[in-house]
Amino acid sequence: MKTMETQHLIKRINKCVRIRVGDLFLLGDLQIPEEAVALVIFAYGSGRSRNNPRNRHTAQVLRMHGIGTLICELLTEEEEIEDESTEKFRHDAGLLAKRLVEVTRWVASQSELNHLPVGYFGACAGGAAVVIAAARRNSKVGAVVSRGGRMDLAVKSLSHVKCPILLIVGEQDIVGMELNREALARLACTKQLVEVPGATHLFGEPGKLEEMSELSAGWFRKHLGELKR
Repeated sequence: MKTMETQHLIKRINKCVRIRVGDLFLLGDLQIPEEAVALVIFAYGSGRSRNNPRNRHTAQVLRMHGIGTLICELLTEEEEIEDESTEKFRHDAGLLAKRLVEVTRWVASQSELNHLPVGYFGACAGGAAVVIAAARRNSKVGAVVSRGGRMDLAVKSLSHVKCPILLIVGEQDIVGMELNREALARLACTKQLVEVPGATHLFGEPGKLEEMSELSAGWFRKHLGELKR
């Protein structure tokens, strides 16, 4: 007879979710492959995260490695519209982190999800947001990956992160490289900085997004795959 945990692990999920955060509702795409070993929540500062082709590709690679994904809009539609003209929200890592924490609480409240170890994947300002949120949710987050993260927006939180964190930066992203090297020195947890040769900030060069995604999947498999709840 299969145990309840085994039944959870073999269940496939593919649906749109509405997550309440205070008086707001955030939309997300939740996809869990069969026998998933973990769930990674994506954080991005702007640009309709669920439709972002880089996010969707990375999420697909993670699922191929047995890792569920939740790509969630951390801004409302109204905020996105305002941000397109004012850029008011896209660099507000504190706001993004606060909402990411609430999304993590929602995951923990779902019986079909709360058996899965949770990790964060963030890019740009979202890369800073995952650091801030991980520092606040130390015992609840098992691993973090930041792609080209704005680590200057998370300086005060860096030393408080306890879970393993991987910083991925394109070799030709000069500003991002400097910020992430400085951040690496401040981190006191298990950490690694990977410079992807020939890649710029958005990893748009042939094969570079795939390389970054595989690095991320390997990090999550290593640090989340053996965690038990």
